[in-house]
This record gives sequence, structure tokens and C-alpha cells, in this order.
Amino acid sequence: MPTTGGVHNSLLSGKAIGCTAVQLFTASPKQWGHKPLEEEQVSAFRSAQEETGIAFTVAHDSYLINLAAPDPAILERSRGAFRTEIDRAQRLGIPWVVTHMGAHLGKGLDEAIARLVESLKLLLEATDAEGYQTGVALETTAGQGTGLGASFDELGTVLKGVGNHPRLGVCLDTCHIFVAGYDIRDEETYTQTWNSFDTHIGKDKLKVIHSNDAKKPLGSRVDRHEHIGGGEIGAWAFERLVNDPTLSHIPMILETPESETMHAVNLERLKSMLHKEV
Repeated sequence: MPTTGGVHNSLLSGKAIGCTAVQLFTASPKQWGHKPLEEEQVSAFRSAQEETGIAFTVAHDSYLINLAAPDPAILERSRGAFRTEIDRAQRLGIPWVVTHMGAHLGKGLDEAIARLVESLKLLLEATDAEGYQTGVALETTAGQGTGLGASFDELGTVLKGVGNHPRLGVCLDTCHIFVAGYDIRDEETYTQTWNSFDTHIGKDKLKVIHSNDAKKPLGSRVDRHEHIGGGEIGAWAFERLVNDPTLSHIPMILETPESETMHAVNLERLKSMLHKEV
């Protein structure tokens, strides 16, 4: 939800269309530097959360951050920027910051994974020392370009490299996994995909789901979101998803395109699927 006029407005806008969970950017996702949050902003956010009754919030980090960057200067800048993202979320009481896993930019996958693991260890250790509760949720990716995180195996490798840290989790994006090659369009493939996720990652690490249909075909590696039921994934998968008892405790966030009007439409589509026979 948008934060125009203040981060608290994301909650008010979310409540207006029926959200019970909201994702937001705590600052512009297209800039490196941000002013620290003022106490008035924090108070307004917490008041809006109480007023709206929206219990779950999640932040998404800046698109510029690359915690696996091969360039030492960009890597350090990314680590500093991501620390700021965690700081802001912690002040607002947001439990998770979703981040893409970075890109190797043609400089080698294994080396990039090692840099990402080191980045996460440094950030988690530093914030552990300050008693932080806000955690990091690594997002599954579409596999475009040299981006990391298109396979569950790769993501599992990162989690194992960091260690079993309670503030490190996973955000699964349905569009991303589908275009990365994981089918969920019938019972057989849905079960296979979740079995693979559980084998390589573990459902205990799943903290949030991005529920998005896909404009592009299975395995295309092209990240383009579509409205629920209007894309290549189709309605059945989302009916199965919202009625899956093993996922009933996991917040689901819509990142479907266009206006707030369509956000409301997509939200209603998902809600209408609850308790259906699938």
C-alpha cells in the first residue's frame, strides 16, 4: 500500500479496501539515502495500526540493494542501506523486511552466495547485539538475469550458510516461483512444489507469501505480475493456496499491478475463494 503523506497512510489505505495485512516501503525504494524516522511518524504509524486493527505488517527494501554485489563499494553501500531498512522497520514494530537475494552480475554464483551469506551474518549479528526483533525474509525470485534465489536449493544453501537464525526467514512469491519453473496449477504439481520447498528450505522458515498471478509462462524467467486468476497460473492455484490448512497461519500479500481499485478487486477475488472445494 502507498505511503504518500506518511507511512501510517499505508495502514489507513489498506483498511479502506479490506486488508488484514499490509506491505509497505518505509522509504523510497529507488533511493540509497533516507532521513531517520521522526518520532511523530512512528507514533502515527503505531496509532494507525491500533485504529485499523491490522496486526501484520511487512516492509520491502530498496530495489537498489544488492547484498551479493561483486563490487566492494556497492556491497558496502548495500549493507549500510539494508541496515537502515532494518532500523526503520524495528522502530515501526514491523516484524520482517523482505529482500531480494541480490545478483552475481556475471562474476560467479558460488562467490555471490558466499557474499550474501556474509552480508546476512554481519547484519543479523550486529542487530542481535542491539536486541532487535525485526527479521529478514529472503524472497524467492524469478531468475531474471543474474539474480539469485530462483531455486529452492539455492535459497536453502543460503539459509544453511547463515545458520538456523530465528530472525532469518523466507517470503515465497507465487509469480516468481512459477516463472522460475515451479508449477502449482494442479494437485500433483502443487504438492510436488511444496514438498520441494519443505525439503530444501522447510515450511517453518516461511514467514509471508506474495500472492500474484503471472503474465509469462511457466519457466520463462520473466517477472511480470498479473491479476489473480487472469494470468498463466490461473484461479485454481490461488483457491488451493488460500484453503491450504498448512498455510493458514501465513500472511498473504497482493502485489498485483495498477491502481488501488484493482488492489481491492484482487483482494476480493482471493477472499471469495476461501472455503471453496478445490
